[in-house]
Amino acid sequence: MKPLHQIIKRPLVTEKASLQKEVGQVVAFEVALNANKIEIKQAVEKAFSVKVKDVNTALTRGKVKRVGRNFGKRSNTKKAYVTLAEGTIDFFGV
Repeated sequence: MKPLHQIIKRPLVTEKASLQKEVGQVVAFEVALNANKIEIKQAVEKAFSVKVKDVNTALTRGKVKRVGRNFGKRSNTKKAYVTLAEGTIDFFGV
C-alpha cells in the first residue's frame, strides 16, 4: 500500500460536504488520481481510526482557462465521498 499522504491529499470543506457530514455521516476528501476505492478505504481507516462503510469516487475534469492570449488547462482532480459506519472525523478540533 502507498503511504497515506500520497493517497489522501486534503479534506474537502465545502457547503455540500458539510451538509453531507451532518446528515449522512459522509466525509469528502481530495485523493490521488490513481487511488482506487480499496486503497482509499484502508487509508481513511488507518489515518482517522474509524470504520468505513462505503466509498464513492468522482473524477472532476480540469477546466480550460485563458490568461491573456494564452490558454491553459487546470489539473484533473479526484474526490472521494467516504460513508462512515461508526465514529466521526473532526478536522478542526472544535
